[in-house]
Amino acid sequence: MAKKPGRSTGKHATKSTGETAGKNAGKAAKKSAPPREPGDRWETPAADVLRWVRGTDLSTLDQAGTPGWAGDRADGEKLMATRGEELADLQERLFAHGRTGGDRSVLLVLQGLDTSGKGGIVRHVVGMVDPQGVMHRGFGVPTPEEQQHDYLWRIRNALPRPGYLGVFDRSHHEQVLVVRVDRLEPVRVWRKHFAELNAFETEVAAAGSAIVKVTLVVSPDEQKTRLAKRLDRPDKHWKYNPSDIDVRLKRPEYLAAYQEMLDRTSTKDAPWYVVPADRKWYARLAVTELLTDALRSLDLGWPPADFDVAAEKARLAET
Repeated sequence: MAKKPGRSTGKHATKSTGETAGKNAGKAAKKSAPPREPGDRWETPAADVLRWVRGTDLSTLDQAGTPGWAGDRADGEKLMATRGEELADLQERLFAHGRTGGDRSVLLVLQGLDTSGKGGIVRHVVGMVDPQGVMHRGFGVPTPEEQQHDYLWRIRNALPRPGYLGVFDRSHHEQVLVVRVDRLEPVRVWRKHFAELNAFETEVAAAGSAIVKVTLVVSPDEQKTRLAKRLDRPDKHWKYNPSDIDVRLKRPEYLAAYQEMLDRTSTKDAPWYVVPADRKWYARLAVTELLTDALRSLDLGWPPADFDVAAEKARLAET
């Protein structure tokens, strides 16, 4: 996690947004945490060490760091395989919950500049669960139909239904990122969106959705390397867009936009987690942890049968 000048990562890792409710929730979660898996090398839980602390200087983030993690890549990949089994089980419980009248869901929001690894998170993390229980949506330039409505219209239409894991590749926060950097709206207009975003997410959380917002941060050097690989490989040309360079040249403006977005829209109901993304394996492991924690927090069991199990066994035996 990024740190303020003069503050160690370790000390930073133990703090949340500073809100009493958030601290109490964190203590409760630690008390009820499941036993650590063999090979679990988290010195500080990902949800604690990566949670954004308002006022932290984003520019101090070590994009190649592995905050909270004491192991290496091999350790991380081993733990991720174990977590994958639990993640799949928890997601299936959520899906069963929705199919039997439940109202809970999970929304994973992925933000980050080009090459930060959003697609890799979808493939390698979300890909570990049953796809029938996933609602994935990527948000690019609004379509003509979407432009006829307010910017939250298309977001509301993409929210996960009860029982589903929703995944947003970019999101409603673009309204204070690209809209700001490219001057698509006057300052007095886009500044009003911060309060709108917070109110919207409070509403979504109140309706039963656990929100996990992740900002993936890749360094300029690593981004350049990844863009170069896309240009060198014909099978990756489809992922490259000349506008990627234009966005890269605006990195200072985007850094300022992300800084304010994190400070003003990380809330108790929808906190931001900032993940260093130069090491893909770490970013994927971290998001796996965050998503697993969110699903655990729902505390869902298997729904009871709404039929006579013994009678059905007898009927089956007679066939």
